[in-house]
Amino acid sequence: MSAPIRVFVNATPLEVPPGTDVRGAIHAHDPEMEQAVTAGRALVTDARGIEVSLDAPLAPGSILRVIVRARRGQPDTDADA
Repeated sequence: MSAPIRVFVNATPLEVPPGTDVRGAIHAHDPEMEQAVTAGRALVTDARGIEVSLDAPLAPGSILRVIVRARRGQPDTDADA
């Protein structure tokens, strides 16, 4: 069995099995947060702020940030239109 790898979700260190994807790490950190991401109420970025896919494999030291979307419901219409 391979040794776990350390990744970070919202600055919290986690030990996960090698081969864990983004979704698995978020689920290990907080299952409700994973549901919010799956439902589109939040998004996941890497340390640079670039959105990452939930099925992307993680490398040791990966840093993930889960960002809750501020908008809820229908988007506002353009006032200048």
